[in-house]
Amino acid sequence: MSTPPRTDSAAAGADRLELAPQAELPAAEKQGFWKKLKRGLFMTHTEIIERVDAALAGRAVLDEPTLEVLEEGLIACDLGVETALELVAKLRQDVRSADVRDPQRLRRILADEISALLDAAAAPAPLGPGPAVTLVVGVNGVGKTTSIAKLARYYQGRGASVLLAAADTFRAAAIEQLVLWGERLGVDVVRQQAGSDPGAVVFDALHAGRARHVDHVIVDTAGRLHNKRHLMEELAKIYRVIGREAGGWQRRTLLVLDATTGQNALAQAREFTRVAAVDGVFLTKLDGTAKGGVVVAVARELRLPVLYLGVGESVDDMVEFRPHEFASALFA
Repeated sequence: MSTPPRTDSAAAGADRLELAPQAELPAAEKQGFWKKLKRGLFMTHTEIIERVDAALAGRAVLDEPTLEVLEEGLIACDLGVETALELVAKLRQDVRSADVRDPQRLRRILADEISALLDAAAAPAPLGPGPAVTLVVGVNGVGKTTSIAKLARYYQGRGASVLLAAADTFRAAAIEQLVLWGERLGVDVVRQQAGSDPGAVVFDALHAGRARHVDHVIVDTAGRLHNKRHLMEELAKIYRVIGREAGGWQRRTLLVLDATTGQNALAQAREFTRVAAVDGVFLTKLDGTAKGGVVVAVARELRLPVLYLGVGESVDDMVEFRPHEFASALFA
């Protein structure tokens, strides 16, 4: 379970969701998953392949100059400096000099190493049957509200009933946008006027969810990261409301990051983990950037699992994050 924003005492007693391996996708769903993932990763995949091939072009051995060029290429793909250094160090250990003449094998080795790095940031188990509440956090402009709509459609597709809570009361536009999505999806939205107490909105949403026997309440929250004290106090109040009014519910906090911002997304993730206990990441706009390698940096440097990927503008353009398949798609 997610906990309130971090303090020394709160962090010490954090009660996280239980970890479990992902289930295998059914054959029909797997085909659709791969199609969406490959489309979403097209620009990132192209960038990485071009840089890896450029590092190896005309070289017969995997010597230090070649490794340095490869390292620079991986950094340029937003995998992160620490990640690139670790991957190249692994190559020094695992690849014999003659193997550089087989670029496909080198790609497979990189894919395997990246998969292992992503697996190290273990994802929480999927939310099970019964009432659940997800808090969605993230700075303005990252696609937070659209991601909430995609989550709602995702759970609807799995037979769950959904209720949305417009607790980003700081911006009237955020409330209006969430209401519009609710109308499109046929999902009720609990809201109050702009400037209202976000905790009161969450209180109303939880009571409405219980009265209507809703499976999943998804809460939009404000993203004023420049004022961390205010954000921390606001989230703390929301957590208190949830603890008091929905103590037996499953809880999760999801951080929305914009893939197009590359390493800035990593910096945002680092800041949010300082003010809130984040269970996982929803990475948006993956299809519009070659910087999708930031997924690896987030997992490697923050041990923060990516749970969902936004791979297009449609409300159905979302996939669950699966580490092995993601790493394979980067280099396949």
